[in-house]
Amino acid sequence: MKRERPVDEGPPGAKVMKALVIIPAFNEGVKLEETARRIRESFSGRADSVAIDVMIVDDGSTDADIQRVSEKFHFFLIRNPEQKGVGYSIRRAYEYGCAKDYDILITMAGNNKDEPRELNRLMEPIVKDEADFVQGSRYLPGGNFGNMPAYRLLATRFLHPWIFSFISGKRITDSTNGFRAVRASVLRDRRLRLDPSWLDHYELEPYLFCQAIRMGYRVTEVPVSKVYPDKKLGYSKMRPFVDWWSILRPLFFLWFRSKK
Repeated sequence: MKRERPVDEGPPGAKVMKALVIIPAFNEGVKLEETARRIRESFSGRADSVAIDVMIVDDGSTDADIQRVSEKFHFFLIRNPEQKGVGYSIRRAYEYGCAKDYDILITMAGNNKDEPRELNRLMEPIVKDEADFVQGSRYLPGGNFGNMPAYRLLATRFLHPWIFSFISGKRITDSTNGFRAVRASVLRDRRLRLDPSWLDHYELEPYLFCQAIRMGYRVTEVPVSKVYPDKKLGYSKMRPFVDWWSILRPLFFLWFRSKK
């Protein structure tokens, strides 16, 4: 994979950490281009001690937008030969980031739900060595979740966080938000075991989050925005019941120790 140039190298002479922003995407169309545009604009005039690159992980898309967007904005691109799942895509990017000695790995949505201007907010606790895992929370003061359907609000603000907090042993306000930053050294910890195929879909993100807490890493939440795009652009690719179970079952597996 050819490296065009970094998005931002940070100030001259400063000790620079390296961060990789990971965008898993599947047929996101115009939403992906808007995401890329907002990311590029958020880096304008930055003078921080973190050099940031951006990678799109194409999960077997059937449209031509991902290739075009990656070339237009000079983002890295890796492609799955067929649709494998968001967990599989994130794991591939994590493996790449660790192999290339990035210090911080950040995931964000490719459908324009997340606010790129909040990337610094996610990275700051790691840069200051105050945390190893930073979870974005739309439900903390200062966060924003827009006009969310009542059933999704109930599930993401109350039901899943309650179960997650009980099983992880730490009070968490937003356990299903994929907008997060993690120190690469956490991902190199072999105790995590992120490679099983049952983590290929929505299971990986809550599993990694819960395991980071249970393994004693420093985990914190920061307020972020997650505002869903207009319904005419496509609200969510999650399938009722099947994918809802995907984000719940890692917690039950960890609780009953049926998966290690």
